[in-house]
Amino acid sequence: MKLQNKPRVVLGAPRSGSGKTLVSIALMQALTAAGKKVSAFKCGPDYIDPMFHKKILGVPSRNLDLFFADEELVKSLFADSAAGSGNTDNTEISVIEGVMGLYDGIGTTDEASAYHLASVLAAPIVLVVDSKGMGRSLLAEIAGFLALDKMHLIKGVILNNMSAAFYQAVKPAIETELAVPVLGYFPFQKDIKIESRYLGLKLPDEIDGIKQMVSKAAAELAKTVDLKRIETIAEEAPPLEHEPLAPLLQIPARPQNRVRIALAKDEAFCFYYDDNIKLLEKLGAEIVEFSPLHDKALPQNVSGLILGGGYPEQFAGKLAANQSMKDSVLAALNARLPSIAECGGFMYLHESIETQDGKLHSMVGAIKGTCRFMNKLVRFGYISISVNSGDETGGFLAKDRAIKAHEFHYFDSTDNGASCTATKPGGAKSWNCVHCGENHWWGFPHLYFLSDVEFAKRFLAACALAGKKEQ
Repeated sequence: MKLQNKPRVVLGAPRSGSGKTLVSIALMQALTAAGKKVSAFKCGPDYIDPMFHKKILGVPSRNLDLFFADEELVKSLFADSAAGSGNTDNTEISVIEGVMGLYDGIGTTDEASAYHLASVLAAPIVLVVDSKGMGRSLLAEIAGFLALDKMHLIKGVILNNMSAAFYQAVKPAIETELAVPVLGYFPFQKDIKIESRYLGLKLPDEIDGIKQMVSKAAAELAKTVDLKRIETIAEEAPPLEHEPLAPLLQIPARPQNRVRIALAKDEAFCFYYDDNIKLLEKLGAEIVEFSPLHDKALPQNVSGLILGGGYPEQFAGKLAANQSMKDSVLAALNARLPSIAECGGFMYLHESIETQDGKLHSMVGAIKGTCRFMNKLVRFGYISISVNSGDETGGFLAKDRAIKAHEFHYFDSTDNGASCTATKPGGAKSWNCVHCGENHWWGFPHLYFLSDVEFAKRFLAACALAGKKEQ
């Protein structure tokens, strides 16, 4: 057990749409501009916010999710990143962006919520409150959140969409009546907007002038929010007890399987949990990125293939036109190259994708069926996946185990597979899913490998075996 000082702060909010993403990004940028070494985290299963942290701010970022991982593992994952994976001088402050409303977890509980995460990490919380259209009701809303704060973690408030004049009037009222510090405000900025679409925020590379917008937001935040007070709050977090990550995950000192894995990475395929990739690398994988959009064929001398999620429907025409890549992928799969395809990657393996305009675009053809836009969330949320008892093989998932995953998609397939069962937390709902066999795992769910490290080990073992057969 290690005991280390890790200055940290969670940015939470009463609800989604309160502005915590913009304020979090602006805070990270403002602290970085002030010379601080910042590490970023995202509570929950979202892929896009960490992409903003890394691509726009240039700071390391990691998901922390208490459905995917137990409390001990989450503490170790946090400490691993906050210490720069071994360099204890690397990070001076960690900023953790919350998810949804502060207490919103699984069902009507706070399990896996931002508050649950803050309590596990003993991290102070700064509440970002959208003040648009509110007067004294602001006090009532803040008071309600303070009343549920049984561990007294809320150490300050930032008022979003607030004018300077009203701020001067409301700040003393909040501090006097509620005894919580008001750390500043963020004025409404009509030219600072991070756009969204049906799967969440737009990707960083898709927003014109995003770096300039973030820099402007950070400069504004530095003028209207007490950054030094936030640093002090983060520094007052108690030392964190945690286990070293590698022994906790049972990662051997020397990898058993050294294999080259082709990983789809471009505008269409970009949704990956970094923890999954890092785990594969620690287990001996060499990750070789390629583009199904722009490259003509799979990389040479690879022993495995991963097709992650993303927006293949946005690039369906270009994917369909790249016939040589589709042929290369299909030939590799027919030759039993071990493969994992999730969500967008799963869609790419179908015979076709029917886009929102009704056009049909030919895809790889490994799965006999079509994916169509359903104009609504088809399946959404956390699931645990286990192999169906009648299935001859669970592929990379052992029959007596389960792996945690998340689904979030507006397209559906005419053949989702039936090798496994997906079960919602609490067992309230379940359904068949996934095409899997000895050498493949294809389905809509996004897997979190650290919830079953054996899955990753079995995948790499299959890759190593396939590599030996080619020699």
